[in-house]
Amino acid sequence: MGTSKPRMTSATVSVLRELLADPTKTRYGYELMKRTGLPSGTLYPILARLERAGWLESFFEDIDPEEGRPPRRHYRLTRDGLDQARLDQVRGRRVRRLVRAPAR
Repeated sequence: MGTSKPRMTSATVSVLRELLADPTKTRYGYELMKRTGLPSGTLYPILARLERAGWLESFFEDIDPEEGRPPRRHYRLTRDGLDQARLDQVRGRRVRRLVRAPAR
């Protein structure tokens, strides 16, 4: 696991916002695609970057082979990822307030 900070694109912020909505819940890729509106070619590289940075952890669910589908890979924020994502969220709000503030 790395400790580097991932790029904070608007798509990355969208993924983190969704994960922060309920940090105790795990999410799988297709669910995140539906909730964020991001295509798979955008979402999965973001998830990989966040995982390499140590912000996410993932695991494959255990399913009965009789279900007739492959196991889903679930993602959740790590403790460090939760802390960093919350910090970035606060920083982002401050920047947006500064940008919207009228010139003096």
